[in-house]
Amino acid sequence: MKKILRLILSGSIILTFSVNGQSVNHWETVVYNNDLWKYFTGLSEPDPGWRLLSFSDDTWAQGQGGFGFGDNDDNTVIPVCTSVYIRRKFNVTDTGAIVSAILNMDYDDAFVAYLNDVEIARVGISGVHPAYNQTGNDHEATMYRGREPESVLIDKNKLDLCLIEGENILAVQVHNSSLASSDMSSNVFFSFGIINTSNDYGPVPSWFVPPVEFASSNLPIVVINTLPGQIIMDEPKITADMKIVHNGGTALNHVSDPGNIYSGKTGIEIRGRYSASLPQKPYGIETRDETGANLDTALLGMPSENDWILLANYNDKTFLRNFLAFELFRQMGHYAPRSRFCEVVVNNDYQGIYLLTEKIKVDKNRVDIAKLNPDENDGDDITGGYMFKNDYFTANDSWVSKYSPVNKPGAQVRFVYYDPEPDELTYQQKDYISGFVDAFENILYSPEFADRQTGYSAYIDVNSFADYFIIGEISRNVDAYKKSRFYYKDKDSKDGRIHSGPVWDYDWAWKNITENCIHFNKTDGSGWAYRINECSAFPVPPSWEVKFLQDSRFIREIHDKYFLLRKHILSCDNIYKIIDSVALLLDAAQERHYQKWKILGINVGTPESREQPATYSGEIQKFKEWIDTRLRWLDSNMPGRSSALLEGYKPICRIFPNPAGDNLYIESDTIISSVVLYNLSGVPVLEKSNCNDYSATLRLGQLNQGLYITRISFRFGGMITRRLVKK
Repeated sequence: MKKILRLILSGSIILTFSVNGQSVNHWETVVYNNDLWKYFTGLSEPDPGWRLLSFSDDTWAQGQGGFGFGDNDDNTVIPVCTSVYIRRKFNVTDTGAIVSAILNMDYDDAFVAYLNDVEIARVGISGVHPAYNQTGNDHEATMYRGREPESVLIDKNKLDLCLIEGENILAVQVHNSSLASSDMSSNVFFSFGIINTSNDYGPVPSWFVPPVEFASSNLPIVVINTLPGQIIMDEPKITADMKIVHNGGTALNHVSDPGNIYSGKTGIEIRGRYSASLPQKPYGIETRDETGANLDTALLGMPSENDWILLANYNDKTFLRNFLAFELFRQMGHYAPRSRFCEVVVNNDYQGIYLLTEKIKVDKNRVDIAKLNPDENDGDDITGGYMFKNDYFTANDSWVSKYSPVNKPGAQVRFVYYDPEPDELTYQQKDYISGFVDAFENILYSPEFADRQTGYSAYIDVNSFADYFIIGEISRNVDAYKKSRFYYKDKDSKDGRIHSGPVWDYDWAWKNITENCIHFNKTDGSGWAYRINECSAFPVPPSWEVKFLQDSRFIREIHDKYFLLRKHILSCDNIYKIIDSVALLLDAAQERHYQKWKILGINVGTPESREQPATYSGEIQKFKEWIDTRLRWLDSNMPGRSSALLEGYKPICRIFPNPAGDNLYIESDTIISSVVLYNLSGVPVLEKSNCNDYSATLRLGQLNQGLYITRISFRFGGMITRRLVKK
């Protein structure tokens, strides 16, 4: 049984591609998936020389690719195993005619590919030469569903290291994600970019498209080149050359321009977990000097630092989900990572639109709390600053909460040490921060948790938790609670309470998901992300919000804050302005992005419900409609409205001018549902329904002069009347 749909990848419709100044005339394929390959089932370690051309594979079995467990995309069925090793020899007529190559892989779940014992591609598995029993990341094949395989561009510099005239060997090891996995896929294609009209190899597959030709952009351009033979992996960072080009104003930026924002060394690695399994890879980068030491640098107007992240957008066809969350949280008065849109080229291969953003860390220009040093182990020194989070964990980088979540009894919650990192913290410092969280939870889960002086609010900054709750819920982001959730604590002498934030990881948010959970698979805008523990959630979040919402003061806090924010920062007008400005900025670049990643109209990444728009403008419209639907539901269901009314809540409302001419304006501190004007006989003469806003305008030009009664009704109950003179 195949796993849930994960991803697809394709190239572009551009017919030429310039490599090192040489244009590709055409493409030909030298190795196909259904060729005869020699293979070795990974039930034990193969001979160490299996990647070499000189290795004798006479004892290996032979079969038609691909190799797997016989689940509809395998020509050769192999026994259930953790890995399979495959080899295919091919001949090259003239290396001088070949200026680039593309390895197309359709695989389940991870692979490493070698050309004459030189690694040329890798996805989803670590280690120089992974062991036969090593498992990889979970990844689903695509070709059996009629989709294209993934591609890796190998440029001329790398080919010069490993491609030879005459006989060559392509060797690939494919690994499963677990011993219990029911499927494996290993379909391999290898194609050459030829600079002349020779035809020495075979035709490319019908789905094959060349790389995107990319020369200039209105966005900043980031160009990264690794050293020959080096592969960017998930740890450790490797050294590469990086330049960032941004000419400013309306001037175009060109790939060939010198780096005027940055030009120098960088450390780079693939980052993320699920996002790292997608074709467009997210990267963690460090700006470095020539010696390899960290180099603080201001990039694209962002304050000087050395840790940065290139967020990929494969799982977000609007390019806006993270950016919008960052921007709104910042407008709400909190630090959120600054970011800039850019287009990225890695080793001459165009990678599409990225968001260059600050890495979350303790820094005077980021999370501005005290820097905790190893020698600070007592007194006020030891009390801060700390950053920790809920996220994926290991036994060595986290601690276990003493409490299970209210809505998931018996479940284990772990908190991850973040900054300083676990190996930088002393045992006294680890004991302090875990003990402080213990003390907070002891109070939170006690009968006196809501006490105004000694309750949970003495340990946390309630405002930051309320705002974090609001941004998590308007986006219905379950990841805001179960992973990538940050907390920080400064020294007691400054503000020793736990703060919630910054926000991070919103690419699964602002959308309808088909997962089987009542809290976020609805299409009517309903559901509560903070209640994710009532469904299947890993890592298990502490769900402190469930307990907070048993406190009437916290309910009033989020209720009043939410409806105040809805008047300006969280108004549709403000949100749509952000969306429209980004869509306009990316209008030209998105065409190239979707030539590289042909995913418009296709459900990839997050399993979304309903049909996917086939255009970028359609994605933007869908995004706006989702937000409008979600906000309307929250307007009607935000906790606290009933308790506020029971406590004598009365809407504040004004009408003006009065006497009025042709227009009457109405403003309120709560959402107006409808406005009706009556004459003195009680007959309605003008009505405006479904206002659903904090203001309304009535056109009075058709009314006669005289006295009228204005009756204003509000969405959350209540009604007021005002006398109106029409002049």
